[in-house]
Formats: sequence, C-alpha cells, structure tokens
Amino acid sequence: MLDTRIYTFLKLCELMNYRKTAESLNMSQPAVTQQIHFLEREYGCRLFEYNGRVLSKTPKCTELEVYARSVVYNDTVMRRNIEKPPVRKISVGATKTVGDYIIQEKVMDLLKLEDIELELVIDNTQYLLGRLNALELDILLIEGSFDKDSYGFRLLRQEELVGICSGEHPFANRTVSLSNLLEEHIIIREPGSGTRSIFEQFLQQSSYSFDSFARKSVISSFHLTELAVSENCGISFVYESIARSNKNLCTFRIENTEILHEYNYVFLKGTCVDELLELICLYPGF
Repeated sequence: MLDTRIYTFLKLCELMNYRKTAESLNMSQPAVTQQIHFLEREYGCRLFEYNGRVLSKTPKCTELEVYARSVVYNDTVMRRNIEKPPVRKISVGATKTVGDYIIQEKVMDLLKLEDIELELVIDNTQYLLGRLNALELDILLIEGSFDKDSYGFRLLRQEELVGICSGEHPFANRTVSLSNLLEEHIIIREPGSGTRSIFEQFLQQSSYSFDSFARKSVISSFHLTELAVSENCGISFVYESIARSNKNLCTFRIENTEILHEYNYVFLKGTCVDELLELICLYPGF
C-alpha cells in the first residue's frame, strides 16, 4: 500500500493551494502542511516555496512529482494484474486529428477483443496531458508539442503540415509566398490544439502571428473546417495524409518551407507501458 502522503503531495502539485488541497482530500490544512513537511524531511530538500503569496514548486519537487506519478500508476497496474479481472480496462487519449483520421481501424480491432474494455478520449493536446497527469489515462497518441523532459514518449512517425483550400481557390496545387498567404482568411483550431500550436510556432519563427492574416476564424471541429474550406470560405493547414483523404480539397505549400511534426505515444515517465504499447501500436514492428 502506498503512503497516503504521496497522494497528498500529488494533489498539492495539481492544485498549488494548501486550503484547496485540504478541502479536496477532506483533511485539515495543518494536516496537509504536516505531511508535506514530513516528505521534505524524508528527502532532505524543500519541495514548495512562496514567491510573495504565490506557491511554487522547487526543482526537486518537480523531480519527485514525476517519480511519484509513475509509482502511483505502476501500483494501479500491479493491482489490476494481481486481481486478474476477466476484462482488462485501458484508457487511451488521442488528439482530434489522430482520433478522426488515424486510429479508426485500430479502435475497431480493440473493440472486437472480448477481454478489453476501452475508454477512448478525443480532445486537444493540453487537455489530454492534464488527464494523463491526473492518472486518468494510461497513454496518449498526440501530434501536439509537449515537454519531452517531463514525459516518456515513443515516436510513431513524422508528417508534413500542408495548406488546404478549395479547388476553386487560386492557391490550389501551387506553392505560394508567405506574404500572399497572409492576405487570406485562415480557419484555425482552438487554443490547446496540436495542429494550431505547430503552425503558430512556424509563424512566430517568421515574426508573424495569426493576427497577421487578413481575417481569421476559430473552429474546434475539423470536419466543419473541412466543409468550410471545400466551400471556399477560407484556407487551413492539416497533415498531408489527412488532406489526401478528402477529394474535395486541394493542397498548397509555402515556398521554401517544410513544416514537419511528430506523432508520438506519450506516457508518464517510469511507468510500465510496454505491454500496452504492444497492444495499441498502429504499425507492426513499432
């Protein structure tokens, strides 16, 4: 059985507030403080400190947080294995692009396995990372950016981000200049989206932003974005394989530019996910 102080520590890391942590765990605030002080004595370091009235984590706290999350996750997996339930539960998170276009066939395969209960959460990168940190998901498949020093990960593949437009648009099947691109109405995903983040990084490297476009709209549904682009209501950017899957769309590229990004499996550092990776891997031998 894990020491309850580990759970208190992780809850404080999540909420960064002693009072809210105490309320969440049905404890008194002095009891929370006492448990944190015990851990600080045990590990011989400060874990939290105040900058003015703002509570912050020390570098050692961040190290312990990564370790503690892996310990709690591995303990959960061990309990599942010891109990040997007739049905195995797995919780997978996937970004919207991945969920809508990449993993449909694999999901069908998993649903056909009688000893598997699948929870599949489709959302943007930042939301999924939050669920992973809260130990609510076992593993993620995402195309967005994440802190590779804080998580375990395995590369699935790299793919190019390309522009999409209607066949009636002047950009169709062409290479265009960045200055011409900025004259367009761009349709982008919501904040927290991996696709948005990737293109935003490219713009920042060129000293531009989404506000540099003549007009911008935000749509969180990619299916609706595809429809709007196919109706010549604007342009957008997606992965090349997704663009090829829709015959109503044409692609274009920005001159002298290649925007590459990764699809990665992401999991908590130090967690036992080899068996899970083998089960959900999309490509043989990966």
